[in-house]
Amino acid sequence: MTSKRFVLTFPPDATGEPITYNLIKKFDIMVNIVRADVSPGKIGHLVMEMTAPAKVLNDGMAYIRQQKVECEPIEKKISYREDLCIHCGACSAVCFAGALTMDHNTAELSFDPGKCVICELCLKSCPLKLFSIDIG
Repeated sequence: MTSKRFVLTFPPDATGEPITYNLIKKFDIMVNIVRADVSPGKIGHLVMEMTAPAKVLNDGMAYIRQQKVECEPIEKKISYREDLCIHCGACSAVCFAGALTMDHNTAELSFDPGKCVICELCLKSCPLKLFSIDIG
């Protein structure tokens, strides 16, 4: 059995197909939804961990892509230079996964790598370019 995390990106005109149900029922893939932000008419994101034999995972990813949904494995990680951060909050404003948050009491940025889905929005939003990608 293999467990992998994936980011699914749904187009605004997603069909409404019950993708997670079909992954479980048709492919016998164990699905754990880590984070979801999916609304009709908007680009949606779903982070989930899927567990199954490798071939079954590949078949499940092919099915997802047939539904016009992007399915990218999380194989990278984000690093950031906390020591140079000015805590402006620009990155936390775009972080839909909640990995980057501002403490309202101290006005300091916190980064939780366990919540990071490697969407790379922080790389684009940081005015000091303190974020980088580590391929693992």
